[in-house]
Amino acid sequence: MKKKDLTDLRNKKINELEKLLSKKRNELINTYAKIKAGQEKNLKKAKNIRRDVAQILTIIREKELLEKETK
Repeated sequence: MKKKDLTDLRNKKINELEKLLSKKRNELINTYAKIKAGQEKNLKKAKNIRRDVAQILTIIREKELLEKETK
């Protein structure tokens, strides 16, 4: 994910991030299946999607902590 994408994600709400997270996880499962079947030529795709999932989870956690502090 590019820096611009990350800044866009930081502006989204937690609900939207969770929807995006579920889409990325489904995409990761499909990518693993394609790699195992030999259909996917870009083997780094799974690594990049895993990284995206981790970044989204980090942003969600940061937002949760900010909400907790402000209460």
